[in-house]
Amino acid sequence: MCGAVATFSCLDATAKYLTGYMEPLQVVWARYTGAFVLTLIFLNPIGRPGMMVTHRPLLQVGRSALLLGSTALNFIAVHYLPLDKVLAIIFSTPFLVAVLGGPILGEWVGWRRWIAIGVGFLGVLLVVRPGVGTFEPAALLPVGGAICYAVYSIATRLLARTDSTETTTFYTNMVGAVAMLPIVAFVWTPPQSVFIACLMAITGLFGGFGHYLLIRGHRLAPASTLAPFIYTQMIWTSTLGYLVFGDVPHQWTIVGSAVVIGSGLYLLYRERKVGGIAADGGAVGD
Repeated sequence: MCGAVATFSCLDATAKYLTGYMEPLQVVWARYTGAFVLTLIFLNPIGRPGMMVTHRPLLQVGRSALLLGSTALNFIAVHYLPLDKVLAIIFSTPFLVAVLGGPILGEWVGWRRWIAIGVGFLGVLLVVRPGVGTFEPAALLPVGGAICYAVYSIATRLLARTDSTETTTFYTNMVGAVAMLPIVAFVWTPPQSVFIACLMAITGLFGGFGHYLLIRGHRLAPASTLAPFIYTQMIWTSTLGYLVFGDVPHQWTIVGSAVVIGSGLYLLYRERKVGGIAADGGAVGD
């Protein structure tokens, strides 16, 4: 999990760097096309046609479109905002998943976790700071990305009941690559150097390899065990933001991130505790 989030941090930093030389949507195209090529090479859907069979095709396409929307919004956001600020807002995703999990999955949240969700939302407000002179409209972009990713996460859990990981991975990259193909024609800018072209290819490698490590981690350990390590991404992102772009985290970004991370860790703690009580046959009084 630590390797996955470190790889995703490198993906975000590379995307931010590339947006200085081309449109963000061209970077999105490079990320999905590169990952799709890797999928064809390593998963070999031609030799394993059964891998392309899905029991819920509309949900697969919708889920992939949500991830594509989240990626596009976040790549545009990093063009205008520091990496750590974008990530701090994206960390609101667990709270949104908790809110949506009740009506969609039947996983209802008790009053303690509702309080944690409220506190986490306040942490996001500290980062965004709406209504003050320092508010940046671009901060709404990762908010939209977090909403897309939360619904994407719910869809992923629904698909896990019927489709294999390989099938879902294939559709994720295929839908993104196909959807971006006609769009990139309107924003295409030839790479200015071999170095820039290599960075475009590397985005696909970072995206594909990061998701591979993520899937591997979830095969080896429960999600509740792995989830706290997601927050190590803030260390990687802040470090890369400073070393590559000279971004020094704002004090309110640090405070807001601490609130969001603390609330997220408490949500995970309650989830594991309530899960243990339920497994023992006790009442869930959260």
